[in-house]
Amino acid sequence: MFQLHMGLPSVVDNPIEIVKAEGIYLTDSEGNSHIDLVSGVSVSNVGHRHPKVIAAIKSQLDDYMHVMVYGKFIHSPQVKLATLLAQNLPSTLDAVYFVNSGSEAIEGALKLAKRITNRAEIVHFRNAYHGGTAGALSLLGHETMKNAFRPLVPATRMLDFNDFQQLNQITRATAAVLIEPIQAEAGIILPAENYLSALRSKCKETGTLLIFDEIQMGFGRSGKLFAFEKYDIVPDILCLAKGMGGGMPIGAFIASKQMMMELTHHPELGHITTFGGHPVSCAAALASLEVILNEKLAEAANNKGKHFEDALLFHPAVSTIRRAGLMLAVEIKEDIKINDIMYALKQQRLVVDQFLFHEKAFRIAPPLTITDEEIEIAIEYLSKALNQVLQQLQ
Repeated sequence: MFQLHMGLPSVVDNPIEIVKAEGIYLTDSEGNSHIDLVSGVSVSNVGHRHPKVIAAIKSQLDDYMHVMVYGKFIHSPQVKLATLLAQNLPSTLDAVYFVNSGSEAIEGALKLAKRITNRAEIVHFRNAYHGGTAGALSLLGHETMKNAFRPLVPATRMLDFNDFQQLNQITRATAAVLIEPIQAEAGIILPAENYLSALRSKCKETGTLLIFDEIQMGFGRSGKLFAFEKYDIVPDILCLAKGMGGGMPIGAFIASKQMMMELTHHPELGHITTFGGHPVSCAAALASLEVILNEKLAEAANNKGKHFEDALLFHPAVSTIRRAGLMLAVEIKEDIKINDIMYALKQQRLVVDQFLFHEKAFRIAPPLTITDEEIEIAIEYLSKALNQVLQQLQ
C-alpha cells in the first residue's frame, strides 16, 4: 500500500515501518530498535518526542489550532517564538516571518531581496541545496537534479564555493547572494578562512543582500546556535527550518523590521501563507528552542561531534572526516563501495544517510541530546559495520 497510493521521491527497497520514536531510538513494526544518527536530516535536534515539546503541543491543542491566515490575528505562540528568536539574534535580524518549510523560507527570502533591491539576479553556489520548489530548485547547485524541470527562474548565476576570485562576478545587478555557510549536501564543506568575510565585503560594496541558508545547520547543529556566529558574519536575511520545530513542520526567513515592512505595501499582502506559523508548530518550536538554550545543546555539540570523529577517523575504511559541531561527513576509501557501507549500517540497525552531492561519504547528525554513553553504543555498531565491509573485501 505504501508504494501503491503514495507519491514518492524515490523507490526504496524494503523500507522500515516506524511505529514509535523516543530520544535517539526508532522502533519498527517488528519491535526492532534502531539508532537514529541523522535526526530526520537534522530535524530532531532535541530528540524524538522530547517531553517538553510534547507537553507544549498538547497544551496548544487544548486552546486552538488554525484560526485564520497568517498575520490576521495575534497568536501568542508566534509572538513568543519570534521574541525569543530575536533575543538570540543580532539586532539587524529582529523581524521573523514564519512559513511551513525550508523551501518556503527560501522563496520568501528571494521575494524580499528582489523587492528591496529592485534587482533580478541571484547568485548561488555549486553543490548547494536549498529545496525543491521552483525558485529554490533554480538555485540548486547540481544540474542533474534540476535539468528535467527547465525552464526555471531566470537571472541566476552559479559560483564555486570557496573561490575568492569568482566573487568578482557579484555586481550592482545582483539582488542577493544565497549561500549555506557550511555546505551540507556537498558533504559538510566548510568555508575557507576569510571567505565569508570577503563575500560579506563584496555584497556591501555592490549593495547586494546576503542570504544565509541555515536550514540544515541551524539551532545548535554546528556547535553554535546559528552557524554564522562561528564566522562573525551577520547576513541580511536568515533562512531557518528543519531543527526549528522540534519535529513539527515550520520554517522562517528573518530580516530587519525595516526590510520586512517592504512586504506590507505596494502590494499589500506582498507575501502571504495560510498555514505558516501554525500555532501548534510555533508552540513546539518555542519549547524546542528553550530546550536547546537551557540545556546548552549547541555548546555540547562540538564535543559530541569530536567524540564520533576521534573514534572513526583512523578506521581503515575511512578516508577522512569533515565536521562542524555534531554534523559529520564520513568519507570512505576509494576501493570501498558506499552502497556496501550503507547496507552494513542498515544491518546494524543504524539509521544513516548519504549526501545528495557526495558519492563517497555518509552523514552522522544524531539528535543533539545524544549522551556520551549512547555515542559509545553507536560507535560500536558503526565500527562493526565498517569492519564487516572490510572483511568482505579480503
